[in-house]
Amino acid sequence: MKQTIRLFLVALFAGAITLGGYKYFEKKEFISFEPQQTSNFIPTNFSANAAEMNTDFTEAADKTVHAVVHVKNTTVSRQPTNIMEYFQGGGQPRAMVGSGSGVIISPDGYIVTNNHVIANASNLEVTLNNNKTYTAKLIGTDPTTDIALIKVEGDEDFPFVPFGDSNNVKLGEWVLAVGNPFNLTSTVTAGIISAKARDLNQFDGNPQSFIQTDAAVNRGNSGGALVNTRGELIGINTAITSETGSYVGYSFAVPSNNARKVIEDILEYGNVQRGILGIQVGNLNSDLAKKLGVDETQGVYVGGIEKGSGADKGGIKEGDIIKQLDGVTVNKFADLAGYLGSKRPNDVVEVTVLRNGNEKTIPVTLIKLETFSIDDLGLEVKNTTSAELKERGLKNGVTVTRSLTPEVAQYKLEGIIITKLNDEDVNDINDVKRIMLQRDPRTPIKMTFMDAAGNINSFIFR
Repeated sequence: MKQTIRLFLVALFAGAITLGGYKYFEKKEFISFEPQQTSNFIPTNFSANAAEMNTDFTEAADKTVHAVVHVKNTTVSRQPTNIMEYFQGGGQPRAMVGSGSGVIISPDGYIVTNNHVIANASNLEVTLNNNKTYTAKLIGTDPTTDIALIKVEGDEDFPFVPFGDSNNVKLGEWVLAVGNPFNLTSTVTAGIISAKARDLNQFDGNPQSFIQTDAAVNRGNSGGALVNTRGELIGINTAITSETGSYVGYSFAVPSNNARKVIEDILEYGNVQRGILGIQVGNLNSDLAKKLGVDETQGVYVGGIEKGSGADKGGIKEGDIIKQLDGVTVNKFADLAGYLGSKRPNDVVEVTVLRNGNEKTIPVTLIKLETFSIDDLGLEVKNTTSAELKERGLKNGVTVTRSLTPEVAQYKLEGIIITKLNDEDVNDINDVKRIMLQRDPRTPIKMTFMDAAGNINSFIFR
C-alpha cells in the first residue's frame, strides 16, 4: 500500500514539473515571435487588391455600350438547280444572314464596322443597345484594312464613341472590347494590350499592323470597339487566332488612327488614298544583319529605291536602316506600314535612318499608291513611273505588286511589267479596269509582260 502511494506521489510530482516546463517555454516562444508581427513587410495579396481597386472600368463601359451596335447582313445568292444553271449561272435565289458588330462614331449615325461583316450585302439592318432597329446604307469599304462605313438615319442624335490616338497605346495598358454579338445587346470584356504592330499577313504581301489584346473576342464581335479606360476608341476588333474557331487568348484590332483615316478618305474622296515612301524593304534579324554586314537587328532595311519617289527625291539611299518615323520607333516593317497607314499622299514624314553608323533625319514627301486588283488573274498591279519604264526600255505597262492567291504566288510574278491584256496596250491601272470590265467573262485572258530578265512573255489564263 505504501509502495503504491509512493509511486502515485512521484508521478504527480513529475507531471507538475512537466506542465510547468511546458508553460514556461510556451511563453518564451510567444515572446520571441512577437517582434515579427510588427515587421514593415506587406503581404503581396494586399498590394494586388489595391491595384485592382484603382482600376475602374465602369465609366468606360457606360460611355461605350450604347454606341456599339448589332449589324445584320442579308445576302442573296442563287443556287443552281440543274447542270445548265451550274455552268451558265442562274438558279433559285436564296437569302443568307450574317451578323457582326459596329461602332457609332458620330451623332448623325455614321457607323464603322468590318468589311467582312457587310460584304455582298443586299440589305443591312442595325440594332442599337436599346433594341431600336434601323435600316443602314453602305457608304464605302476598304477590303485591304477590312474597314467599312455605313450610316443610319434617326430623329435624334445617336450615342457615339470618340476617337483616341492609337499611337499612344502602351503594352500592358488596360482595354475593353465591346461588341454586340448575336443581338444580345452590348457585351464588355477586359484585357490588356499584348502587342502593337502585329502583322498576320506577313507571307501574302499585304502587311497589316494590328493591336493585339487578350480581351475575349468571339464570333459576332467583329466590327466592335476596343476602348481605353477613358472610353476612347483605339481600335476596331477584327480577328482572332484560334485552332478551334473560338477565343483562346489572341484577338486583334485595326488601330483607330488607321480606321479614322480610311473613313475620312471614303467620305472625302470615295476611296482610300494611300501614301508610300517608294522603297523596297526587308525586316532586320540576326541572319540578315550578318549577311548585310550590319550590327543592327531591329529596324527596316532599305533594299531599293523607286525612282522619282519621295524617298528618292528626299535622299534616302539603298542600305539605309529606318529607325523612326516622326519620332515613332520602327523595329519592323509592320511598324512602318502601320504608321504610314494613317498618312496620305503629299504628307511629309520625318524619316530617321541609320547610315554608316550615324543617324540622320530626312523629310520625305509621300507619293500616292495606286493599285488595282485583277481578281480574274489573281494579281494586284500599280502604275509604273516613267523613269521605271525608261530603265526597262518600255513605253507602257503596269507593275505587279503581289499575288492574290497561293496558286498564282508559286509563279513569283511580283515585279513583272504587264504591257498588254488581250493584245490591248496597258498604260495605267485605268486601262486595266476598262479592259477587264469590257471582256467576256467566259473567254480566256491573254497577259503579255516583261520579266525581271527583260524577256517578253505571254500567259493565257483560262
